Amino acid sequence: MKVLLVDDSGVMRTIIARGLRSLFIDEVVEAADGVEALEKFGDGEGFDLVLTDWNMPNMNGLELVQALRGAGHKLPIMMVTTETEKAQVLKAIQAGVNDYLVKPFDQDMLQLKLNRVLPSTQSA
Repeated sequence: MKVLLVDDSGVMRTIIARGLRSLFIDEVVEAADGVEALEKFGDGEGFDLVLTDWNMPNMNGLELVQALRGAGHKLPIMMVTTETEKAQVLKAIQAGVNDYLVKPFDQDMLQLKLNRVLPSTQSA
């Protein structure tokens, strides 16, 4: 399984990547903002999931989701953020996110959310 992990915090990327690997996700591609994410995503070939922060420089997570959905990509996208305001959550859902994970979170919550968007991770 290949995941694109987008967060401007290197520490947060490390924490999330470690959590993903403990859940047997074998390939995690990291990006520091939406612009870098789109470059690494390319045509999307081989990616199974995008996990993106909301608040980032250059291109934020909402803009990234809009760009991916606008290009016709159907893969699951999960917003991983501190944004909890209902209006913001609604914006993310309308843009096309499949689920929403609020920071801080624990390993169990990460697995629960992954199970919702990627049923194949339930046996992990």
